[in-house]
Amino acid sequence: MKLTPVLSANWNQADSFTLDAYRRNGGYIASAKAFAMDPDAVIALIKESGLRGRGGAGFPTGMKWSFIPQGDGKPHYLVVNADESEPGTCKDMPLLLANPHVLIEGMIIASYAIRSNHAFIYVRGEVVHVVRRLQQAVADAYVAGLLGTNIDGKGFDLDLVVHAGAGAYICGEETALLDSLEGFRGQPRLRPPFPAIAGLYACPTVVNNVESIASVPAIINRGAEWFGSMGTEKSKGFTLYSLSGHVKRPGQYEAPLGITLRELLELTGGIREGHTLKFWTPGGSSTPLLTAEHLDIPLDYEGVAGAGSMLGTKALQIFDETTCVVRAVLRWTEFYKHESCGKCTPCREGTYWLVQILRDLESGQGSAADLEKLLDICENIFGRAFCALGDGATSPIVSSIKYFRSEYIAHLDAGQCPFDPVASTLFAGVNA
Repeated sequence: MKLTPVLSANWNQADSFTLDAYRRNGGYIASAKAFAMDPDAVIALIKESGLRGRGGAGFPTGMKWSFIPQGDGKPHYLVVNADESEPGTCKDMPLLLANPHVLIEGMIIASYAIRSNHAFIYVRGEVVHVVRRLQQAVADAYVAGLLGTNIDGKGFDLDLVVHAGAGAYICGEETALLDSLEGFRGQPRLRPPFPAIAGLYACPTVVNNVESIASVPAIINRGAEWFGSMGTEKSKGFTLYSLSGHVKRPGQYEAPLGITLRELLELTGGIREGHTLKFWTPGGSSTPLLTAEHLDIPLDYEGVAGAGSMLGTKALQIFDETTCVVRAVLRWTEFYKHESCGKCTPCREGTYWLVQILRDLESGQGSAADLEKLLDICENIFGRAFCALGDGATSPIVSSIKYFRSEYIAHLDAGQCPFDPVASTLFAGVNA
């Protein structure tokens, strides 16, 4: 299986982010094609393509668009979630840096399809360089008549706003993002009602990931059949895989859904010299970690789910045998404890206690009973938190105990982390 550069096809061009370069490479042809179609036909084409959300859950994009009620007399909104905060995820920011206009064109098409005249890009505020590039791209699109009133002389109006968030992980959750966009504290909403019925300003709203919307122009240009020719039967098309960690050539690799980690590692030059794969995450730190025995599972939504994890954001963090799995899980859990919005008790209190117990275990000061206590707390958080943050916080813990229980016990036997230089010899021979 080989790479399929579509979104990343022109990233190597020095001016790829400019309007001139985007047009030179065939940009804004798709939006003109879409304007010649009925809005419902655009939605039907995206449905037919099989495009699924690239932000985590993999919900069918066209179906999400079709949920917007028509003829309701209310304004409709499109919101693009560019609040890329999941540890290990690094696909949307490079895409926006290298080619912001593909997102803008996708937003024009999506807004036309759902009959929205107002669209927003919610981007995390820390990435100032990305915010500025987006703002410039939007300004250039306005000057070129691609945004604003009577776009392309088709009688369609669209205003696009770039909104910089304040850096909360929870605002990656779509309803917390909408609250933040309205000026409130970013906290998840109770659902139903879902955003398609009562989203931004209590009006019908579509919230999509950057990569989902950026994939739309290529589908309009080349057709649903072309898109469906890549990937697998239920997970169609191409996507951006982010490889980081102990690989020779980390970065973004655009490939068909269904490629395996073994194949991707061959493309990246493999694990760093002299080392072997120990564990990895298929979709960021909030997805259950996998091991070397999962090298050949298809990296699509069904394949990864079948292995007991989630494809998520395709953030493949690769760790070799020099990594302490307990320490890695502790660092991730500290992150989720810090980023919990505190709205619901299971997540607010549960993540606090998970950190305390993991700190004891990592330092070798806990007990074997703490492992069962960890699992018990995770069971009381999973499925009981207000949003997916609680579930995500439990995933690396439960999966690490499943695959590396002996490593937790080795910490207790050593009285400290066996990966520390002083105790490293004590860890020799432990079979993880």
